[in-house]
Amino acid sequence: MKGPVSIPYVAIAAASILGAAGQILLSLGAKGNQEFSQYFNMRVGAGLLLYAVGTLAWIFALSRLPLNLAYAFTALTFIMVYVGSAVILHEQMRPWPMVGVALIAIGFLLIALFSTRPP
Repeated sequence: MKGPVSIPYVAIAAASILGAAGQILLSLGAKGNQEFSQYFNMRVGAGLLLYAVGTLAWIFALSRLPLNLAYAFTALTFIMVYVGSAVILHEQMRPWPMVGVALIAIGFLLIALFSTRPP
């Protein structure tokens, strides 16, 4: 690891952020559409672009990180989409699903903190 944070970790974090942002944009671009042609809009296009760039960052990170560590970041993406859907899309956050998200966050932290250390 060079410096405070290595490039593969920046790439995997970027992949998670871009994936979550892409999902929110896809949802914004899809809402209220009645015909197939309506899905060809700027929000859907931007969502697909962010998702594609995030996928490239993900592939780069996979070339340098163990899969069992990298895949834990999909949990981070899930958390960001859940929170983003409440904040940006104004979707309701219910108590028990929020407990589930908290448990996912705890699991992510455990994997991120302890997966590279010997048992």
